[in-house]
Amino acid sequence: MPTTLRRHAITETPAVAAAIEAAARRWPEDRDRPARLLARLVDVGFHTIEVELDEAALKRQQALEEFAGSFTGVYWPGYLEEIREGWPE
Repeated sequence: MPTTLRRHAITETPAVAAAIEAAARRWPEDRDRPARLLARLVDVGFHTIEVELDEAALKRQQALEEFAGSFTGVYWPGYLEEIREGWPE
C-alpha cells in the first residue's frame, strides 16, 4: 500500500516468530496478518513502557518530596560561599 510514512523492515528471528505466535493467540482475528500483529505488539509495548516511565517518574518525585528539607540546618549560613572561596577561578 503506498504511503508517505517511513517503513521498517524486521527479520523474523525466533524471538519475533514467538512474539507473532503469541499475538495471534491474543488477537486471532489477525492471525493471517503478521504485519498487523506486529503493529499491535508495538502499540502494547509502547503503552507498557509509557506506564513504566510514568511510574518511575512518580517514584523519583515521591523520593524527592520525602527527603526535601531533611538537611535543613545542617550547614550554617554562608557555608557555600566559604567553600567557593577555595575554588580556582
